[in-house]
Amino acid sequence: MIKEIAQTIVDLIFDWGYLGIFLLMAIESSFIPFPSEIVLIPAGYLASKGDMSISMIMASALGGSLVGAFINYYLALTLGRKILKRYGRYFFIKESALDKMDGFFAKHGHISTFIGRLIPGIRQLISIPAGLARMNLIVFSTYTALGAGIWALILTMLGYFIGENQELIDTYLKQITISVVVVLLLLGSWYAYYQKQKAK
Repeated sequence: MIKEIAQTIVDLIFDWGYLGIFLLMAIESSFIPFPSEIVLIPAGYLASKGDMSISMIMASALGGSLVGAFINYYLALTLGRKILKRYGRYFFIKESALDKMDGFFAKHGHISTFIGRLIPGIRQLISIPAGLARMNLIVFSTYTALGAGIWALILTMLGYFIGENQELIDTYLKQITISVVVVLLLLGSWYAYYQKQKAK
């Protein structure tokens, strides 16, 4: 069944072209869980055959990712606080917690957004606390684009070089994901150390 879904995605990308990549990545980056690897790996494979352009794939993927992130950001910005102030007590969320989040994102929103965009399962959700904290839109857009761009390039290149070998894709994708998480942990640790030294 997974193979059939993947084939359907490939067919959709081939039929709709870059618009299909844009729309699917917008969905993946918004509140609808959707794995970006089944979009960009096939797209990279099509690029290896000369049917698509790497630069256009990246532009479409990045554009779609930003649109999806903006959807979450603006929903959280316009509705999030109203909902949490009314119903937050049912989920043990106090208004003081929102104030703390505002302060955190004011100081560390850039690194949090960048790291969040590269962690599976979190990348779609990091826009929500950014919107709730009213994070500066330019800073949010910059670090969202940076993180989303790196991940899109990794997946596209994976499809470009080994797009026909599903077993190798599974192996390398797992190794790459683990490597990215390790690098992000090191980056987060360095950033925390830097902030402590700066405070002193």
